[in-house]
Amino acid sequence: MADTESKKENKTAKAEKAASPAELSGRNPKRTKIVYAKRYWQLYVLLALPLIYFFIFKYVPMVYVSIAFKKYSIVQKLWQMPLAKNFGFEYFIKAFKNKDFLYALRNTVFLNLLDIIAGFPVPIIFALILNELRLKRFKKVVQTITYMPHFLSWVIIYGLALQLFAPANGLINILIQNLGGNTIHFLDNGPTWVKTYIGLGIWQSFGWNSIIYLAAIAGISPELYEAASVDGAGRFQKMWHITLPGIRSTIVVLLILALGNILGSGFDRPFALQNNLVMKNAEVIATFVYKYGIKGLQFSLTTAVGLFQSIANVIFLVLANWFSRNMGERGIM
Repeated sequence: MADTESKKENKTAKAEKAASPAELSGRNPKRTKIVYAKRYWQLYVLLALPLIYFFIFKYVPMVYVSIAFKKYSIVQKLWQMPLAKNFGFEYFIKAFKNKDFLYALRNTVFLNLLDIIAGFPVPIIFALILNELRLKRFKKVVQTITYMPHFLSWVIIYGLALQLFAPANGLINILIQNLGGNTIHFLDNGPTWVKTYIGLGIWQSFGWNSIIYLAAIAGISPELYEAASVDGAGRFQKMWHITLPGIRSTIVVLLILALGNILGSGFDRPFALQNNLVMKNAEVIATFVYKYGIKGLQFSLTTAVGLFQSIANVIFLVLANWFSRNMGERGIM
């Protein structure tokens, strides 16, 4: 009897090993989770590494967000710092009374919106065009050339822009003058600087950003294109009715992420391209925090600005995701 019972237990264990977690779902849920964890324990170990990293370097430092509500002192510990005036909101009020911050807030929203309106469709269009190329070698050369600017720092890009767009000796202005035109102040006139800023951003990033769309296009079934060819569809019709709907979910996710970063901006690009003549158009939140926080040592003020920026970005992200789900898309949450 003991032998038969042990054989039955062995058969049950082997059956559980062979069965998938989906097949085990009809049984005891706790046992299913234990079986799944034992079978894929290596994945949990690998997942633990980034979780530990995020906890130590991302979540633990968030304790110091409370500096935004306190009078910062370098000689006092965090819990010893006194609470700021107006129930801790003194530095938030100061930020919104600061003209430099208001300029930075306006410019951040304006430049990011222009980046989305002018720059977001470019990698999509480029990926669609690149997908239609039949010469593989030419396609690879084009991809390599368009990816390269992504690996250049904005200091190098500014040096190139200076050689091209300088008012006196820039290559573009020399050509304009030789053709009988007037010099264009690309880098020291506010409205023209904004156009140059957006154009350089598109040039630097569109090739790299197209990789995601090309990967999404590669996942579309070739049978759809074959069926469309049988029905007599042309290349543009295939692009419009098959390729674009096939990457729509990818477009929506990336658009949501872009809208969620509407108050966020990188530091390198605006800092490298701005100058004293265009500060009313070029000052953004990242450079404001650098000037007032790192150089001006106003840590409580800039922490308050950073906290406001993060909360606003989360709100925009949630609203964009809610809107996409109401439009029938999956969104990101």
